[in-house]
Amino acid sequence: MDIFKILQDELQIGYKQVEAAVRLIDEGNTIPFIARYRKEATGSLNDEVLRNLDERLRYLRNLEEKKNQVLSTIRDQEKLTPELEKQIQEAMTMVALEDLYRPYRPKRRTRAMIAKERGLEPLAELILNQQAKEPLEQLAERYVSEANEVPAVADAMAGAKDIIAERISDRADYRTYIRNATMEQGMIRSQAKDEKAESVYEMYYQYEEPVKKCAGHRVLALNRGEKEKVLTVKAEAPEENILHYLEKQVITLDNPYTTPVLKEVVADSYRRLIAPAIEREIRSSLTETAEAGAIKVFGKNLKQLLMQPPVAGRVVLGWDPAFRTGCKLAVVDATGKVLDTTVIFPTAPQNKVEESKKVVKDLIRKYNISLISLGNGTASRESEMIIVDLIKEIPQQVQYVIVNEAGASVYSASKLATEEFPNFDVGQRSAASIARRLQDPLAELVKIDPKSIGVGQYQHDMNQKNLSETLQGVVEDCVNRVGVDLNTASASLLEYISGVSKAIAKNIVAYREEHGMFTNRRQLLKVAKLGPKAFEQCAGFMRINGGDNPLDMTSVHPESYAAVEALLKKLGCQPEDIAAGGLKELGRKVRGCKGLAEELGLGEITLKDIVKELEKPARDPREEMPKPILRTDVLEMKDLTPGMVLKGTVRNVIDFGAFVDIGVHQDGLVHISQMTDRYIKHPLEAVSVGDIVEVKVLSVDLNKKRIALTMKL
Repeated sequence: MDIFKILQDELQIGYKQVEAAVRLIDEGNTIPFIARYRKEATGSLNDEVLRNLDERLRYLRNLEEKKNQVLSTIRDQEKLTPELEKQIQEAMTMVALEDLYRPYRPKRRTRAMIAKERGLEPLAELILNQQAKEPLEQLAERYVSEANEVPAVADAMAGAKDIIAERISDRADYRTYIRNATMEQGMIRSQAKDEKAESVYEMYYQYEEPVKKCAGHRVLALNRGEKEKVLTVKAEAPEENILHYLEKQVITLDNPYTTPVLKEVVADSYRRLIAPAIEREIRSSLTETAEAGAIKVFGKNLKQLLMQPPVAGRVVLGWDPAFRTGCKLAVVDATGKVLDTTVIFPTAPQNKVEESKKVVKDLIRKYNISLISLGNGTASRESEMIIVDLIKEIPQQVQYVIVNEAGASVYSASKLATEEFPNFDVGQRSAASIARRLQDPLAELVKIDPKSIGVGQYQHDMNQKNLSETLQGVVEDCVNRVGVDLNTASASLLEYISGVSKAIAKNIVAYREEHGMFTNRRQLLKVAKLGPKAFEQCAGFMRINGGDNPLDMTSVHPESYAAVEALLKKLGCQPEDIAAGGLKELGRKVRGCKGLAEELGLGEITLKDIVKELEKPARDPREEMPKPILRTDVLEMKDLTPGMVLKGTVRNVIDFGAFVDIGVHQDGLVHISQMTDRYIKHPLEAVSVGDIVEVKVLSVDLNKKRIALTMKL
């Protein structure tokens, strides 16, 4: 099996690109590093393609390893034929390999094994030969023996049938046919265990759908309903067609003595041995596909959330709303430093509205606050009303934003938050986090387990290891795409940088605290445990502002510094020009990249990247993303009427639509059918988390708190 050829075909990229990427991965390079600094070798493969390649590479290598184990086991049993070896070598999936291995796999004692031990295999062969000239019971009489524990003809026949049934069940080609037939023609059916019980699964109480059409979110919903013991779910196969196929394969001669027995054995083999296993496999395969799809959606949503543009240069008031325990406030300066914290009680049961307003007005005046970041949790609606009233009463220009506070409580109770704010209580930490989420979403959200950020569906029902790996990869890609300020980044941000482990991240912070600010990237080599390989991987993603070398504030890798210095000298530019705001006209001066790249000892793609970076040093890719909607007034659900057109922010994308925040407490749902006039398979083809979209209200259900929206204006 040529793994590189398979990867080339699956990913639709060149063979040389696959070779280069695999070599770089095997050498221990990280995906962000390969995507950013080894474009020449890989032909500019992006991080998404590289992650897919890495995942498939591991699967195919595991498959190869498993094949070798299987071949070795069958060889030891002296049952390996050239034909079987060829089939094993050509197997493309673990399932196909397992089918071929089944007859040779060490089994626990089966009915067929016991029958073989009792000497009934020759009788099974006689029946399978379909040449009998007399009733089978007469043939079976010879095998009756007290010594072999076959006391009667019926026992001899039953044993022979068991041997044939197992043989049919062990045929890989039969299983492949049955699996495909069940996938193509089978039905998923679900029923309620108690039809009178109310639950969120009511649409699945009497439900059926072709297996091949069952969408991922429905598979996961059925699984959850079954797990919660509300539903019984079955994947039903086209049994009649399957039995007809098996009879055709097994019964090759029309013999009045053997045909009825073989028909009976075929049915027993299918119902007892094959069908339950195939149903399990199909359910498991549907779940795997559904999970992979849901994990992918979760990853895309998370990426959009992390890449939201920072709101820079503003003093922000973080507001963590609550009823009984009061609203926690935290004032955070433009650098993210907490200046003040307090608690107010404007909501029920205390309702100290005027007193609370006075506290907030004093804070706004004292710290020059221009923005309020309000968490969207309990009492958010009530808090928003108070904020809007307050904005109307003050001379200062203040705006507010409602931020998704998912995971803020997880963070505020974490060990990390305790280390960061040892003197704060959980509420104060949460308010500080809500303020910082607006100032720099990426730097704040990396402190929270990605699974707790709440931009997926059914995340608790998925394979947690796969989910964690994918989400960690997304965070890693985002952090490295943006880069970090080496002198201000927290350990939780640094640990996502290419080549930096948790321990190294802590050592970088410790080094900074002991020796003061980093003034050049080479100092990283003095950090404990950070060796040359880690330096190569991480240096380009670490930025130093106002350091010894202006190139340290850019994403230019230190390995290219000599070439860049030669380029600047050739063009009569100074490194200091970079720090002064970039070399704006550099692109026009660098004509004919190819010859120049060769002269400088760089690749052409690398040179183009360097020129782009020097023109606009340390540019933030998040600047291109939609900015959050800043509000000064409030809408209530009862204010909404069908036909109203509003601007909103996409909060979450799921398989059947997207939830949009339109400034009322309840997010509205845009169903996939209401997104665009063209046909789309998935909402992600039309929208992403963080997008600002224009929507029209279709309907409002105040009792169920549901808002239906359309993007078809």
